[in-house]
Amino acid sequence: MKQARISEAVIRRLPVYLRFLTELMKAGVQTVSSQELGERLSLNPAQIRKDLAYFGEFGRKGIGYNVPYLVEKIRQILHLDRTVYAALVGTGNLGRALCNYRVYLEENVKIVALFDADPAIVGTTINHLKVQPMEELDGTVRELNIAIGMIAVPAGEAQLVADRFVAAGVRGILNFAPTVLKTPPGVRVHYADFTAELYSLAYYMEEDVLEKGVER
Repeated sequence: MKQARISEAVIRRLPVYLRFLTELMKAGVQTVSSQELGERLSLNPAQIRKDLAYFGEFGRKGIGYNVPYLVEKIRQILHLDRTVYAALVGTGNLGRALCNYRVYLEENVKIVALFDADPAIVGTTINHLKVQPMEELDGTVRELNIAIGMIAVPAGEAQLVADRFVAAGVRGILNFAPTVLKTPPGVRVHYADFTAELYSLAYYMEEDVLEKGVER
């Protein structure tokens, strides 16, 4: 798959397919067509077929895709057929919400270590995980074979945390802080910037809707 140089857009659509297919599987649905997937996900069926074809021939013409089989294959493609360990730095309101998020509790990407620089928070427990001081980050990352670092700290502290993760050997970072990180080659950063998403969404609001505001 790496030799095929799959585009990032394709990789980002795979979790969308997986989430929907998993719900179908839980509902007992055995087969689904690309047309049905496209309608439910508001995507072009041809795009779905093309995305999946990068990784193999999973469907049968006139029948569609076997849902449990495709779920299994997409999980393998995304390396979710094994447990991927993550560490979170920043256990304020956002960090606590992330720790309680169902996906991180039930799926194979698991938060296994929490860190914070606030002495008042260090030593407390969130979802059976004890918040550790930053001084313990390097050793814990190596000991638990943590692959992904999650950053939920103020923007001004995010780069320092990223540097700590990189030095400890983490090669994947999910950044919730509203700032761009600098990392060396070989370290991949994804951003979850809620503010940017809200701002871009505001662009699509019609002026008459904005002018009405909130009536009190």
